[in-house]
Amino acid sequence: MPRMDVPTLHGELVTLRPARRDDLDRLREILLQPSVARWWGGPRDDPDFDVASDWLDGDETDAVFVIEVDGRTVGSIQFGQELEPDYRHGTIDLFLGADHQGRGLGPDAIRTVARYLFDVLGHHRITIDPSAANDRAIRAYERVGFRPIGRMRGYERGPDGTWHDGLLMDLLRDEMR
Repeated sequence: MPRMDVPTLHGELVTLRPARRDDLDRLREILLQPSVARWWGGPRDDPDFDVASDWLDGDETDAVFVIEVDGRTVGSIQFGQELEPDYRHGTIDLFLGADHQGRGLGPDAIRTVARYLFDVLGHHRITIDPSAANDRAIRAYERVGFRPIGRMRGYERGPDGTWHDGLLMDLLRDEMR
């Protein structure tokens, strides 16, 4: 589990609380849904690899939250940090269950974490790197103010075993919507 101590954060639509080991089964359930698994949990050489357990692991600069709506876990969002002074910035990644996609919950969760990264942790820039084919995610990130800054060719291996492009996007503090 990541060791960074973070508070529960409240967005307009979502509550983000620090993830715990007892969230593992629910997160695994969400990650196995076809509309989520399409982007998460590509082929692994290790048959014992568990994408949900891997998601919860991190280091002292990471934080993993569950995304809750009306007290129910509907997804998860995490942030990481590059703390090297000349390259300091935050990173974000997330997933939402199929029943909760397309309802504005992702952008609300991203805005909530972005405010924490900007206002509390003092970052000036945040990056995110969705699959270049994940149009729904890219639109959600653009709603928050993220801009595409480069295509990363052959960036990640997908569930079909082939390499796919990623889209690097970033958001500066004064660009958030």
